[in-house]
Amino acid sequence: MSQFEVRARLKVREGQLEGFKRQAAEVMRQAREKDTGTLVYDWFLSNDGTECEVREAYVDADALVEHAFNVREARDVLFAEFAYDHKMAFYGDPSPRLVELVNKFGVNATWFTPLQTLEPASVH
Repeated sequence: MSQFEVRARLKVREGQLEGFKRQAAEVMRQAREKDTGTLVYDWFLSNDGTECEVREAYVDADALVEHAFNVREARDVLFAEFAYDHKMAFYGDPSPRLVELVNKFGVNATWFTPLQTLEPASVH
């Protein structure tokens, strides 16, 4: 597994969907402008607009740490005003910096380490 992946789930506060969308766009803007190791950062909204899943991939676990600091202020507003019930799943080998950050902030996290992966077939 050559990259570090994350899935984040959160719920949209009742009556706050439009504000949620605006603030999610701000988080995305900051990630685009500041991140250097982010490979995937895709936001998905449930059909009823009550839940969101964010699919993320980074060159390594420390790139996720960089991302977390880059979007911190916008993310804090998102959760203070528009979202709640944030849960994260981490896929890959975490760095000591990431583990320290997750423990410091009490993130509701589940860690998964590789068991088996499908490597792409070589082209002949």
